[in-house]
Amino acid sequence: MTSAPFPTGSIDGVRGRAVVLRGNDIDTDRIIPARFLKCVTFEGLGAQVFADDRSEQQGQHPLDRTEHQGASVLVVNRNFGCGSSREHAPQALLRWGIRAVIGESFAEIFFGNCLALGIPCLQASTTTISAIQAAAEAAPASELTIDLNPAGAELEGQRWELMLASDAQKMLTSGQWDATRQLLQHDQQLKATAARLPYINGFAAG
Repeated sequence: MTSAPFPTGSIDGVRGRAVVLRGNDIDTDRIIPARFLKCVTFEGLGAQVFADDRSEQQGQHPLDRTEHQGASVLVVNRNFGCGSSREHAPQALLRWGIRAVIGESFAEIFFGNCLALGIPCLQASTTTISAIQAAAEAAPASELTIDLNPAGAELEGQRWELMLASDAQKMLTSGQWDATRQLLQHDQQLKATAARLPYINGFAAG
């Protein structure tokens, strides 16, 4: 598990080693089984990501392999994050150390939940994803560089074009994805607005 800091502010790209997780329609229940949804906070979810799959594979799951410890880019296939809308799934990936996901396609709600955490989800064709997966598996110690504008990835001298929705790209590169940071940056304006609100100050609107 990586100790990489959580994303903050604007995100122009991600650089890190890649871990490949093959298979279509990997749902949120596999990413974080339902029994872990009882947690009061998201702390500790990283250790439980893909808990059942990892248990079944007895140390051979990609996230458990020695060469992938500290990886920060997840390369998947089609319809990743489908199923329930649980935000625990991207929270668990984030806390394991994942800072970007590349895949053929993503479930819409999963994509939105990742965006709210500053995790870019970039897309490419089946052929391109297969090429990236093969390259990442052949060079697990090499870092994959992801750029968001224009969207693309590079590894071992190979470069692939990726796709990222323009609104998501704008939110990530401008820092608008980080709602908490936006609020803190505008603290004085918020306080000034609150001071003018009649229902906060105890008098009726005129």
